[in-house]
Amino acid sequence: MMRVFALLLLFAAPASAQDITYDPALLTGCLQANAAKPDSCIGAASKVCLDSEGGSSTVGTVSCLAAENAQWDALLNTAYEAVMADAEATDAEMKELGSAAAPQVPALREMQRSWIAFRDAACGYEATRWGGGSGAGPAATGCAMELTARQALRLQAYADQQR
Repeated sequence: MMRVFALLLLFAAPASAQDITYDPALLTGCLQANAAKPDSCIGAASKVCLDSEGGSSTVGTVSCLAAENAQWDALLNTAYEAVMADAEATDAEMKELGSAAAPQVPALREMQRSWIAFRDAACGYEATRWGGGSGAGPAATGCAMELTARQALRLQAYADQQR
């Protein structure tokens, strides 16, 4: 499954050369304006891109979705680092106290690794639903964008609880 997903993303690479209109400020602004319901921002920036010239072609669609996915992935990584730093601090504190509580760091790593495997499998399956047709790339890329966004928001919620 991982190979199928990797191949689909490779097909998206030539799309980056196409002139598309993706504005990362749209997602950033949406998240700021919708702090109480950030999931309403999933797909908002890529939709504007899809509606732009060239955005509705297969290559344009993959490019728009991949651009938003990259932005969500950056947000995910930032949130993961914050949650990991907190988990490390908590584990150190619990160890110092002599607690028998299970450590958070390995659980967080396992959760994220399992999520990556799930995302890859889910989006690989999504691609197969297109029977080898040209919709497979956009379907897999859209799937990756949505699942990455949801995981980024989940991790950000964990990070926000620590503040």
